[in-house]
Amino acid sequence: MKRRSLTSLALMSATALGGLLPCIAHAAEAAEAAAAASAADDIIVTGTRRSVSVQDAPINITAVGAEQLEAQSITDIRNLANFTPGVTVLDTGARSASKIVLRGLSANDTGIGGSNTENSVATYLGEVPMYLDFKLIDIDRVEVLLGPQGTLYGSGTLAGAIRYMPKRPNVNDVEGYAHLRASTVAHSDDIGYIGDAAFNVPIVQDHIALRSVFGYYFEPGFIDYNYVLKQPGISLPQPGGLDLGTPAQQAENFERHKDADFERTFTTRNTLLVQTSEDLKAFLTYAYQLSKTDGYQSNSAGVLGTGKYERASRYLEPSRREAHLVSLEINANLFDFAQLVTSTALTRQKVTGNTDNTDLLLDLDYDYELFPGFSSYAPSENKYKQFNQEVRFVSAHGGPLSWVIGGFYNNFRTSQWRNEYVPGYTAWAGIDYRPDDLEYISFVNSKTKEKAVFGEATFEITPKWQVTGGIRYFKYEAEVTGGTDLPLTGGGRRRTPYPAIQFDPSRVRSGDTSDSGTVWKINTSYKFTDDLMVYATYSTGYRIGGVNRHPPCVLPLEPGQNVCALPDELIYGPDKTKNKEIGVRFSLFDRRLVGSVAGYHIDWDGIQVGSQTVNGALGITVNGAKAVSKGVELSFTGRPVSALEISGTYSYNDVHLTDVAPGVIVTTHHGRFDGEPGDRLPGTPKNAGTIGATYTVPFDSGADLKLNWTAVYRGNVVTRIGARGFGEKLPSYTLHRASITYGMDDWEVSLFANNIFDNYAVTSVGQSTEQIGVNDGVALRYYSHAVVRPRTVGIETRFRF
Repeated sequence: MKRRSLTSLALMSATALGGLLPCIAHAAEAAEAAAAASAADDIIVTGTRRSVSVQDAPINITAVGAEQLEAQSITDIRNLANFTPGVTVLDTGARSASKIVLRGLSANDTGIGGSNTENSVATYLGEVPMYLDFKLIDIDRVEVLLGPQGTLYGSGTLAGAIRYMPKRPNVNDVEGYAHLRASTVAHSDDIGYIGDAAFNVPIVQDHIALRSVFGYYFEPGFIDYNYVLKQPGISLPQPGGLDLGTPAQQAENFERHKDADFERTFTTRNTLLVQTSEDLKAFLTYAYQLSKTDGYQSNSAGVLGTGKYERASRYLEPSRREAHLVSLEINANLFDFAQLVTSTALTRQKVTGNTDNTDLLLDLDYDYELFPGFSSYAPSENKYKQFNQEVRFVSAHGGPLSWVIGGFYNNFRTSQWRNEYVPGYTAWAGIDYRPDDLEYISFVNSKTKEKAVFGEATFEITPKWQVTGGIRYFKYEAEVTGGTDLPLTGGGRRRTPYPAIQFDPSRVRSGDTSDSGTVWKINTSYKFTDDLMVYATYSTGYRIGGVNRHPPCVLPLEPGQNVCALPDELIYGPDKTKNKEIGVRFSLFDRRLVGSVAGYHIDWDGIQVGSQTVNGALGITVNGAKAVSKGVELSFTGRPVSALEISGTYSYNDVHLTDVAPGVIVTTHHGRFDGEPGDRLPGTPKNAGTIGATYTVPFDSGADLKLNWTAVYRGNVVTRIGARGFGEKLPSYTLHRASITYGMDDWEVSLFANNIFDNYAVTSVGQSTEQIGVNDGVALRYYSHAVVRPRTVGIETRFRF
């Protein structure tokens, strides 16, 4: 069915082009008459807290407008990163959050379970700090501000900020759209589909309106879980010894689950606007999103003979993410002297999942492998609750002096638990007091509070020359409480009698930390002409410290297995940046070439980097040494002829250690490795770029035909600092995408293909090559490769009203 679907779409494309070719010839003269407006039309941005053209913004800001978001089917940050210089997002699939890295400021191993909670990048939904990975639908534009932005935004930034600006309710008109998409994915048996729609309804003319958007996504998976145990504790994980056995043995012991890394997501955002006039507006928003999948978008790197799109996990590894956001934003004109903007937000997120835990226990060398049917799984739950309050006053009195002052409060709470089970092990080992096979339990609760005041002032020395200065004072405190126990040990049996799962007070510990500081910024720009501006910025940034969300160790340690954090592993301090950059914005050849170029140099001190606990190899954050990030960013849009638009981005980023980082690289069996000066930091390519071309043919009927081709290049990356300690270098890759769109103002239909040549590329790895091997005849399986989505071909249509 998949092959027929692909063929049908290809035939549809050919038929459409064949029918339109005569019309193209007829419309050639009209194409010459088309204006170059799309190249010259600048997106209006508010990232500077003033409404200005992106070409007039005196800082390094990139904007992607609604037209490009729709044309390139950009629905999440993973796709957006391909069209914004300086932004890296490792595509690790629906089971992981999208980890955003700006200008290479991340020192953590690449991983397959990315996180968006590192707080080096502030993300906003409109004026509301957002800590959730919502789909990008019904978005007016996305603004990416590179470099520390703490003096403008309450959410402290180490590397920059990303603002998703949603379309606002309209109090005068009924309007909206509907969008449908169907697609096939190579190496998958399923048909994917997306449906989303927005509706804007005035309730009281000129005063009250509601805008609602809904979307449902089914993205087919392509990773097969072919070796899931039929009866854990009874079925043999390796029925053939050092291989997976004969077909008959596999049929007896395994279940096959094709395309397990699918994504099913429902999302909605609803905003009620109430305004007395243009001088007083209130926006009440409720957003909700639910995402589900059954597995990782990663393979098992060939272990036991598995293929490129196979994962050898013994269990399915489902994940469920549910998020709620409620916010109230008020905009008020204070007698034309200042604009008051206040945003209050409450976010909740619950993430539940299950992982194959077998290899972790095998790697800890507790002789579990002596049980032929040994396997382990680990269900977990993580809850996040966040309350934000931000207040800003923005000057509106006119004159050469303008200013912004504000305050910020953030209260972030987490609670999480994790249990580990070893099916069949207790019966085999003769342990009769825990028939549920519960081997390990843990819980962690944490709380972080941050307060800050910030401000910025701009003085226009002349109409062409301005100088800006800003400052921010911050203070935070964090605490953690957690516990662990081992119900199968003698002490654990006494503390956790079956069937209870509880924690004796003797197994619970706490820790806390706090800090404060100041960051600042100075910026200047000069407009030589309306088409040429130069700017320069010096700014400092920070990321708050915190507590590692793992159970503190109970000292003295009991003999045997311990999985916990020692006192010096519980807390970590803030890291800070000093950013210097200079940039040029230009419009040349009667605005047929519009773009910007910037160079930067960032000193990074006290790097927060991923490490592991001594006991149990739990992932933690520690402060490392010093690093530097320096590079160049370029973006442009050109129109050599009126019907042809060529756009592109390019980033060069050299980010590496400048000092020795003692013991920062942790391995399971080979101790710790030092990071050395010159070592590259992981995850970010030195070179990355995108080039695209769109040819537009207008017709006398008012319709347009648009032909687009885009190529995305990502250079090689290292998976671990300096590729030391069993790290490696992943090769570069190039992906191509194309689309054909025919439509008018109120409707369009498109044929598209992503990853046209079905390139296979590895974006990151899980664990390291140290985890490749055999433990007493049992092959370890938890080293893995996250891979890009294969070729996707489809059709979509959009209606506007």
